[in-house]
Amino acid sequence: MTLTDAQVSIVKSTAPVLKQHGEAITTVFYKDLITENPSLKNIFSLTSQATGAQPRALAHAVLAYATYIDNLAALSEAVARIAHKHVSLQVEPAQYSIVGQYLIQAIGKVLGDAATPEIVDAWTAAYGVLANVFIGVERGMYEENEKKDHWKGWRKFKIAKKVEESSSISSFYLRPVDGATLPKYLPGQYVSVQVLVQQLGYLQSRQYSLSEAPKEGGMEEYRISVKREEGETGAPGLVSNLLHGMQEGEEVEVSHPQGEFFLDPADASKEGVPAVLISVGVGATPMMAILKSLLQENVKRRPVSWIHASKSSSTQPFGEEVRRIVKEHPEQVSAHVFLKTVAGTDQAGVHYDFADTRMDLTKLDGERDLHLADKRTEYYICGPETFMVEIRKVLVGLGVAKSKLHLELFATGFVADE
Repeated sequence: MTLTDAQVSIVKSTAPVLKQHGEAITTVFYKDLITENPSLKNIFSLTSQATGAQPRALAHAVLAYATYIDNLAALSEAVARIAHKHVSLQVEPAQYSIVGQYLIQAIGKVLGDAATPEIVDAWTAAYGVLANVFIGVERGMYEENEKKDHWKGWRKFKIAKKVEESSSISSFYLRPVDGATLPKYLPGQYVSVQVLVQQLGYLQSRQYSLSEAPKEGGMEEYRISVKREEGETGAPGLVSNLLHGMQEGEEVEVSHPQGEFFLDPADASKEGVPAVLISVGVGATPMMAILKSLLQENVKRRPVSWIHASKSSSTQPFGEEVRRIVKEHPEQVSAHVFLKTVAGTDQAGVHYDFADTRMDLTKLDGERDLHLADKRTEYYICGPETFMVEIRKVLVGLGVAKSKLHLELFATGFVADE
């Protein structure tokens, strides 16, 4: 299916309208879609629906598509990110036609007479093209997961071990019920964990970064580290709180590891290239997998800077583990910790480096800590959107090329570009 020049022109011309009414359209879309197809509550995050995050994210995606309809290559990164999440959630090709039906219907409802037959026709065709792109990309991922790793759909896992990492974060060691060896993943990637929420009567899934380094030759278990979220309106911290209430031996369902945010430790071309790992709070979870993978014996040596900020030492995850790693690898790894609040038992130079402050990269040594002099340096950043936008702005201001910045958002949506 291809679009005519006239259809492309019409879709592009609707960009200003979508910018103004996009969120209203997507709010109506989700309301009608889920009300009339309640089984989809098993796929969509009800928390993201309640907070409005999901409609906002879709509105942004639709606007971006209208803007770049004649240059889809500009959306390749967004397509990859969304496709990885769809595969993690086990989205099926047949569901695209249902989504398309309700999206076009919502456009008509919100725009009224302004949604002329020509506009409806152009957007119907445009959606069909985009749906086929996603279906094709996701089919390739599903086929690779099944062919290479013999993994199809959701698999049952039991909680083999539960370890408290901080006052609000616990690690869950998950082992497959079928006892089969687990495939290796790339450090930084995530899995979807699916649980039944009894009070709602529906399944809910969330994505959690794998927080342990992958191992050669397969693995017996995966580790995820989950923050007990206080949440917002609607269904606050639904899955995270449910997980924190579960005990060792209980079961969850897990899908194949996915995600385009990762570092490949096997890439020999990156030997000697510094890796700067920047995180706040639970954003440290993918960084732990990356950090520990770079210390494995069969990996080319790379200097690593661990830069982390937490509210306090009690909420800081992996503090003791990182200190042990630095002690064992002093020539390769350095750590720099910012604490907003310092307790009487915290020791400067041990539990923190900078006190009573949010993360401030200008307090660090540009060459020794941030490796700014080496233009090959790669920066991995994880945390809330506002944090990552701020850190990106600082690093770009220090002369770092945007192509060297890798961002991972722990939320529904996107990281706004500047």
